[in-house]
Amino acid sequence: MVFAAAQLIRRRGVAATGLRDVVAYAEAPRGSLQHYFPGGKTQLVGEAVDWAGDYAARRVARFLAALPEPTPGGLFAAMVRQWTDEFETAGRLAGCPVAAATVDCADTAEPTRERAAAAFAHWTRPVAAALTELGVPAERAEPLATLMISSLEGAILIARAEQSPRALTTVARELAPLLDGHAAGR
Repeated sequence: MVFAAAQLIRRRGVAATGLRDVVAYAEAPRGSLQHYFPGGKTQLVGEAVDWAGDYAARRVARFLAALPEPTPGGLFAAMVRQWTDEFETAGRLAGCPVAAATVDCADTAEPTRERAAAAFAHWTRPVAAALTELGVPAERAEPLATLMISSLEGAILIARAEQSPRALTTVARELAPLLDGHAAGR
C-alpha cells in the first residue's frame, strides 16, 4: 500500500489521493488499511514519502555504476534520464511523490513537511557522496547535489505542465558543464 500511495500521489497529489483509491490500486483488503496504518492518511502519506526518498537515494549508486565513464554531469544525466524515459514510454510524466506531498502539505501538515524535508536530505547525501567520489571537493558536493535535485524537481514540474521532456533535457545539457567543471582535474 505504501508503493501504491506513492504512485497515486505522484500522479494526483496528496489531496486527490483517497484511501479507497490506494486500497484499490494496491488490490488490498480495506481492513488492512486500518490495521497497518492506524494513523490514517497522514501515516500512509508519510510512509510513501519515506519510501520515495529511500528509492531515490538507492538509485544514485545504480546510476553511477551504470556509467561507462562516470562524471558529475553524467550522473545528473542518468538521474534525468529516468524521467525522460518515463515520458517516452508513457507519453506523459507523473511527478515526484516527495515534491507532491511538499506542495500539498507544507503549510497544513507539519509531520508530512518534516518527512518530505528528511526525504530530500536522504536523497541529497548519496548524490553528494557520489560527487565527492567523482572528484568534486567535499565543500562543493552538498551544494551541487542540492542544485541537481532542485533542478531536476523543477524540470519535472515544467515537463508535466508542458507535456514535453524539453525542460528535462535542457537541465541535463546545461548543468553538465558546470557540474563537470567542479571535478578535480577538469
